[in-house]
Amino acid sequence: MSTYILGSETPESGGNDIGGAGSASYYLPDGLPTPIADPAALYGPYWEGTRQEKLLIQRNPATGSYQWPPQWIAHDDHSFDLEWVEVSRKGIIYSWTRVWHPVHPALTEAGPYIVVIVEIPQTGGVRMLGNLLGDPMQKVEIGAEVEAVFEHHETAQPPFTLVQWRTTGPVEQRPDR
Repeated sequence: MSTYILGSETPESGGNDIGGAGSASYYLPDGLPTPIADPAALYGPYWEGTRQEKLLIQRNPATGSYQWPPQWIAHDDHSFDLEWVEVSRKGIIYSWTRVWHPVHPALTEAGPYIVVIVEIPQTGGVRMLGNLLGDPMQKVEIGAEVEAVFEHHETAQPPFTLVQWRTTGPVEQRPDR
């Protein structure tokens, strides 16, 4: 049984800086399954991008339309000609939930934690899922600005990198809100 507290430093972690100020920590405890790029030809470019601290998504070069999650065909014109492009690491919180019940045995002692859906600007509404770093009881606001934080798991086999999110600013006052 783990005594890990969500967001706290773990002595066995190395190379991560999600806690800021040079601290090494993982947002969720060790013991979770390693994400698998399956099929690798479809998801591989995204995971390779995370290792380089780049946020990559698919785009149809003929129409400029972005899409997420990855698919074999373009959503807009059903072509097979898709490219991977780097997009902004910044986004806004579209939706969120505070998770109280463990979804994996490794998370038995880790709740609550916050999962957010982040809309990436200039992508036509592409939204990505991830954890929101910080106090699991923090106030979360729809529309708050966030940025991607890359959490490297160098000692995992194979090594991988997760994209987490951190708030960077207050909710923008926009005409549509």
